[in-house]
Amino acid sequence: MSDYVLFEEGGHFRAATIQSDQNTTLQVELPGGKRQKLKVAQVLLRFRDPAPVQLLPMAEPLAADMDPAFLWECAPEAEFAVAELAADYYGHAPSATESTALLLAMHNAPLYFHRRGKGVFRRAPPDILKAALAGQEKKRLQAEAIERMAAQLVAGTLPTELADQIESLLVQPDRNRLEVKAFEAACAETKESPAALLLRCGAFPDAYHWHYRRFVAERFPKGTGFPDLPEPAAYGNLPLADVQAVSIDDASTTEIDDALSVQRLPGIGWRFGIHIAAPGLGILPGSVHDGVARARLSTVYMPGHKITMLPDDLVARFTLAAGTPCPAVSLYVTADEQFEILNHESRVERVPIVANLRLHEIEPHMDAEALNRGDIPSCAYGETLLTLWRFAAACAGRRGKPASQAGLHDYHYQIDGPLHDKSTGAILDPASCHVHIEARKRGSPVDMLVAELMILANATWGQLLAEKSIPGLYRAQVGGKVRMTTSALPHEGLGVACYAWSTSPLRRYADLINQWQLIAALTAKTAPFAPRSAELFAAMRDFDLTYAGYADFQRRMERYWCLRWLQQTDTSRFEGTLMRHVPNVRVDGLPLVVAVPSAPELPPGSRISLTLADPDLLDLSIQTRFESVLSADAADTGEDLEILDEVSIEDALPEAEEAEAVTEAAANAPTENPEPDR
Repeated sequence: MSDYVLFEEGGHFRAATIQSDQNTTLQVELPGGKRQKLKVAQVLLRFRDPAPVQLLPMAEPLAADMDPAFLWECAPEAEFAVAELAADYYGHAPSATESTALLLAMHNAPLYFHRRGKGVFRRAPPDILKAALAGQEKKRLQAEAIERMAAQLVAGTLPTELADQIESLLVQPDRNRLEVKAFEAACAETKESPAALLLRCGAFPDAYHWHYRRFVAERFPKGTGFPDLPEPAAYGNLPLADVQAVSIDDASTTEIDDALSVQRLPGIGWRFGIHIAAPGLGILPGSVHDGVARARLSTVYMPGHKITMLPDDLVARFTLAAGTPCPAVSLYVTADEQFEILNHESRVERVPIVANLRLHEIEPHMDAEALNRGDIPSCAYGETLLTLWRFAAACAGRRGKPASQAGLHDYHYQIDGPLHDKSTGAILDPASCHVHIEARKRGSPVDMLVAELMILANATWGQLLAEKSIPGLYRAQVGGKVRMTTSALPHEGLGVACYAWSTSPLRRYADLINQWQLIAALTAKTAPFAPRSAELFAAMRDFDLTYAGYADFQRRMERYWCLRWLQQTDTSRFEGTLMRHVPNVRVDGLPLVVAVPSAPELPPGSRISLTLADPDLLDLSIQTRFESVLSADAADTGEDLEILDEVSIEDALPEAEEAEAVTEAAANAPTENPEPDR
């Protein structure tokens, strides 16, 4: 009868037949016929029965039946070899199968037995064993909980444990949590996206909640409400300006940043006033009010709703509302009869606001041809508007740049229904809301009027800061690239020597910073931010990143409402214009660009008809199908075929800053015609 051995190799037990014994080494043959050299020290057991191919299959069932707790009770406290315990455990000289079964049982119970060498063990100390068993039980219960929650999710039920974890699942899930492990397991099993699974399980009622709550959880982890704030700083007695100023804004505007005035100067010409709200007088650098603005950095716009940079009561204190003199930083420009600029000066003062003009009231009365003839618009303050328009046209001519992209369209979104609670901002019932989208051609006389005067103010005040060696936050464009900088660099797209955002301090933190610096320059005080200030650089970086993030969210929500409009109107067949980024197509009548992979190769500007399927409101995608070619000739329609709704207009158009001076809609595809982005 041949001799056999049991040995361990690579963490696995193997049985083999001895071919030759050379005292310190063995030549063995495994059941599969493979031969190898084996050191004697590796041998755990020598036996003659059963055959190697039978040993482990016979021992494993016996090992599985052994209770490791009973074995632990039987084992001595000192180190022991398996053979020693086997004789006591069985009460007789154990067979090879019995010894192997005992070895496997202890090897498979590391909580109870600690290995001390080949075939040598020591039972775990009682306190360590107790802790290990508790940990094992905890893991078992956790595994059961994960399995239970995952099964509930797969079945379409939201586990109670996940009810208060939705925000963390939306933004940055903690993968160490059991709920997250269960959620990821369910996603893997159902092949659904996290959003789709949560929606199916009722974590939120519709896709709007997903987009909005995800954005808020990411950008406003403490919520969109404001803390209780003390009264802002008193700014003392300011001189009262001898002007009658009017503002021009959309009907929904609450943060009225700017107003305009005109005075006739007999024998000279005109004095034009550009008056900007002055929250910088009451919101002081380093104050709690500054902390709120610094944390938000900008107002967030979206169709039907906005999240303001400042609380309503603080906005109301500084907004340029009609009926009372308001604190303002004013730029006065003296021009001759031909509207050539003679000189300018800036002041900090109180400005009487006599009217808040609304776009929908005055725009129908401002026709370009009539204005060119000198006809006074038949609306309130028509003579003032005509004079302002003539001055703005002269400013545009001096810059040599159009104030907005003629031919392009802005779009007005009107959301009817319970979208957000006006006092708390809480989401109400987006699914029952209806959206109306109306096109408005960019480059109207009102657009040009507002844009040019805001460009004039931003360029003039930027130059003033530079001349006084006071740093500010500038928008520069050199070599086609638009960027923020603390240096007064040119803005080639606008045709100005420098351009410092200064005209929207109620809505943009960059403008508020520049206003602090400007007030210091005008009052001979020390500017809050010194040259090469680390705080100024940090604020610029944070604003730039945050502002871009807000704009991206705005574009996504506008796309959401475009897709909702398609569902609401049940319209599927459209016409569109092929863009230069093939196969993107701009859909007629909507601020919507879609990919049409099935479209044939055609020159940009070609017109096609296409079919749009039911959209996916979660990932904001829509399936398209090419129908027919309407015109295969490259069209020169004035439309810019480079602009995509997914791409920042600043990256697509050199003149984007001019559009920003018109309205927020003109710069970022509009949301409810929000406040002018000046």
